[in-house]
Amino acid sequence: MKEFFKTFFAVVLGLAVFSVAACFIGFAFLAALGSASSNKPEVPQKAVLVFDLGANIPDHVDESDPQVALQKALGKGPRELELDGVLNALDQAASDDRIAAVYLTGNLQPQGYGSGFAALQEIRAALQRVAAKKPVLAYDMSFAKRDYYLASVGKVYLNPFGEVEVNGLASEPMFYGDAFQKYGVQVQVTRVGKFKSAVEPFILDKMSPENREQVQSLLDDVWGVWKQDVAASRHTTTDELQALADTKGILPGDEAQAAGLVDGVRPYDEMLAELKQLSGKDAKAKAFPQISLDAYLDTLPERTSGAKVAVVYAEGEIVDGNGGPGQIGGDSLARELRRVRQDESIKAVVLRVNSPGGSAAASDLIQREVILTRQAKPLIVSMGTVAASGGYWISTYGDHIFAEPGTITGSIGVFGLLPNLQKLANDHGITFDEVTTAKMANPMTLSRPKTPEELARIQGLVDRIYDQFLTKVSESRGIPKAGVNDIAQGRVWSGQRALQLHLVDEIGGLQDAIRYAAKQAKLGSGYRVITGGTEKSPWQKLIESLDENARPRPVANAGPMQQLLGQAKQSYDLLSSLNDPQGVYARMPMDLVMK
Repeated sequence: MKEFFKTFFAVVLGLAVFSVAACFIGFAFLAALGSASSNKPEVPQKAVLVFDLGANIPDHVDESDPQVALQKALGKGPRELELDGVLNALDQAASDDRIAAVYLTGNLQPQGYGSGFAALQEIRAALQRVAAKKPVLAYDMSFAKRDYYLASVGKVYLNPFGEVEVNGLASEPMFYGDAFQKYGVQVQVTRVGKFKSAVEPFILDKMSPENREQVQSLLDDVWGVWKQDVAASRHTTTDELQALADTKGILPGDEAQAAGLVDGVRPYDEMLAELKQLSGKDAKAKAFPQISLDAYLDTLPERTSGAKVAVVYAEGEIVDGNGGPGQIGGDSLARELRRVRQDESIKAVVLRVNSPGGSAAASDLIQREVILTRQAKPLIVSMGTVAASGGYWISTYGDHIFAEPGTITGSIGVFGLLPNLQKLANDHGITFDEVTTAKMANPMTLSRPKTPEELARIQGLVDRIYDQFLTKVSESRGIPKAGVNDIAQGRVWSGQRALQLHLVDEIGGLQDAIRYAAKQAKLGSGYRVITGGTEKSPWQKLIESLDENARPRPVANAGPMQQLLGQAKQSYDLLSSLNDPQGVYARMPMDLVMK
């Protein structure tokens, strides 16, 4: 009885503490809401728009997910800026008489599929539109390639202890073949396409010649775009930039200035003096009128009437089912496309794809909804940083496909990855036994290698799905099937090569796709853009307003060890996402990280 009362009163006390804590959190939440709603930012006259690059810039931040939204409101995780918001803010600033200049600072923090070169090409184009009308300046301690790619549009200033990175691109995939063999993890593969290298990290100890060839070609294409754009802005040549990459790579301030990469080397106080001058303030003034890009976004007018163009985002690994944060669920995206198709107020759709692919079954489920939506209203595809394999599968039936020169696409191929843990288990005294009613009753087991008959059957499925993939691309793109096979084989292509191969229709970004969709629907200029089948909910608006008052979170650049661990986590995340019911996947080469 004594123990009972101890437990009883402990439970009562716990409930009381929980109730008090819940009330406290609730009052704090309401107070924050009141504060957020009464402190909308104002744009000062002759203000400097401060674009802090210390963020990840994905295509879309899913704030409809309470977990994601709460993390953002509480200041957890990396600071994130949606690509479309950045583009809209810069375009508005270009014509806003209150904005005297745009100032870039900080270093990009790429995560997942955010801040890729294709997205940066869109942002750079927007910065060029600003620079045509008013000053664009950049200052920092150091500029990595991605940062400098944006900064090079305007005047670039460097701290005396700073440096500029002009050292080309590299891809350094991690291989686990020997480790798996050492620890008793056996992997069998089925695949079609000599360039379909997504399985290589799990069975080899280095790149195959075919994979090396395609990665080299892709890096050369993207690096070529970087050199061409920077050379045009900095009044140099691509040959001179290549010579710097080959002989120096990282340039200290004096060398960067001598090479014409920066306009000056100066301490921060001198940079502040110039910003004060641009905003009409005396150099001795304590501050100058300014507004962050994050806050400026909230001042942009929202169109609340007119026909709708819906942007449906497909960002992340394609998985069977509903998926989770950072994934594209076949069921959930199909539902969203269905809602968009059935909503008569939506006159056109832009499918924004930023995905390396994944489950073949989920990709086909999404593709079917793309076809049905296209039959009902214009459906335009905008490819982001990557739209490859399954990402291309869901794109190919779009009425018109846009890609950036640096987009990674193609990878038309299929594979099956079949691990088993028999040796690992046996080495630790664990065994399995099996009873079946047919030879094919248990082909996906992890307890043993696949039999020759099972392996042949799975290879047959892979061959059949690859043939279907070729047929779909041939039908949708108007290319003979044999021609598709020639450019398929699992090979990845840059956006500019994909245009030459007729895998995409036009070079352009998200805003180009939106304008094209509106034109196809004959909407004129009086349309509004919404995300998916819904407009922002009160919850999303609340989270945005709370986040506006949060200070940007500085994030340290990842060191070599952190980058190495990040690569290993990518591999783990890939294995965790392999949930296709047939065990067949349409995915581009993993670990194709350009740095």
